[in-house]
Amino acid sequence: MFCPYDLHSHSTASDGTLAPQALVLRAAGAGVRVLALTDHDTTAGIEEASLAARQCGLKLIPGVEISVTWNKQTVHIVGLNVDTDNRTLQQGLSGQREFRDWRAREMADRLEKAGITGAYEGALARSSGALVSRTHFARFLVARGVVSDERKVFKHYLVSGKPGHVPGNWASLEQAVGWIHAAGGEAVVAHPARYRMTRSKLRRLFKDFIQQHGEAIEVVSGSHSRDDYFCMARHAQDLGLKVSAGSDFHSPENPWIELGRLPMPPAGCRPVWADWEIPFDSESNRRVH
Repeated sequence: MFCPYDLHSHSTASDGTLAPQALVLRAAGAGVRVLALTDHDTTAGIEEASLAARQCGLKLIPGVEISVTWNKQTVHIVGLNVDTDNRTLQQGLSGQREFRDWRAREMADRLEKAGITGAYEGALARSSGALVSRTHFARFLVARGVVSDERKVFKHYLVSGKPGHVPGNWASLEQAVGWIHAAGGEAVVAHPARYRMTRSKLRRLFKDFIQQHGEAIEVVSGSHSRDDYFCMARHAQDLGLKVSAGSDFHSPENPWIELGRLPMPPAGCRPVWADWEIPFDSESNRRVH
């Protein structure tokens, strides 16, 4: 069996392709027992997801994934068990979405200068209309036939030095963790191995995160390798951080990141859910060995 927890997923409220209800039903069908909906800089899908979770017997964790600028690099901080009505959190997220809207229009302008017209309208048509992300631009460019898949879009158009890149001007680490804590939640560094940092730089990130009283790091992730699991677990153990597990699921069209396929974190780690009310024996599920 696999880990019954998946604490990182996305819906059409941000850049996922499944509506919150459909995401919950897919997770339940895949054997997930506890799912966190963590859309980018918004909690708009939580109400719909919560209703679906109650109907199918899945425990829904209200969450969010906040973009952060740290040391001139974008990192992501997941908030778990947040109060979606918290004013401090929602004011912070509103500012993030305002920047996202400006960035989307600026990206479209830069792509137009590179000869790709209609990018903003194309990206908007592939979103829910509330938030336009780089992923929506990637889907548009694939549909237009500019490149063959979304990974190539990022590589050739949307990263630093490429025609559609717009640098992030996101919340600080202090702000993001502060918003999460103001809403009663726990803060988690998302998919840390994906940032391609040196070991010393990654440790600086973790130590800065600890200074802000952050709780956990995502050890098991859909974008982590098996070796990454153990490497991140060692960091967590060394620094006294809890660990989390999340697929970072966005779409059924990306089968390499699917719901319900995560192993349990390596032995010796303290899961972020250790103090939660657990309605089943999670320790009987498969761990990474």
